[in-house]
Amino acid sequence: MKVTLNVVALLAALVGILSFVFLVAAISTDFWYLIDASELEKTSNRTESMSSHSGLWRTCQVKNGCRSLANPFGFERANITTSHEHLLNMHGAFVILLPLSLILIVFAGMTGFISILAGAYFLIVFTGFFFLFGALITLAGVSLYIAHSALAFREATFILGKGSVLERLDIQFGWSLALAWLSFVAEVLTGLAFLLAARILDRLRRQDCSI
Repeated sequence: MKVTLNVVALLAALVGILSFVFLVAAISTDFWYLIDASELEKTSNRTESMSSHSGLWRTCQVKNGCRSLANPFGFERANITTSHEHLLNMHGAFVILLPLSLILIVFAGMTGFISILAGAYFLIVFTGFFFLFGALITLAGVSLYIAHSALAFREATFILGKGSVLERLDIQFGWSLALAWLSFVAEVLTGLAFLLAARILDRLRRQDCSI
């Protein structure tokens, strides 16, 4: 049993570190949303690249560099449509939720390290549920990003109309979003590992008391 507890604790630590690394990489990279305009470039005979890739904070083109996205907190909302305001609200929500999840991972990792060293049952249980709560925050942030992207595409289609240039663009989610999903899965596994470690520790204590 002692070996099992050590193995579970080591697994929780490794997967927890992976969840942190995945989410840091996801938040700091600009490949959440990819737009491939190669087909449009051929038909329009343009020499410059029109393809782009976007992150949470900015959008980038191959030759024109990157530019920041509209600040959802400092944007003047007096003369914008309701749908545009809704998009800004969703943008503001996921740029808060995902970094918040990162902070929760750090805090949960610290409590988890202390609880395992001290053999504190209730603190281990708290750490497990805290990781699961952080996973829900990550899931909410990623889900909001996907919903925001879908709404933005529908808004652009409505403005430009059918048969617009959007139909000649290859638009898809990128590997930054995949890293965020991996972080979510790792957070869930870490939380479950801590809860399993707490159960093993409780069983060991019951065995010691019965001797």
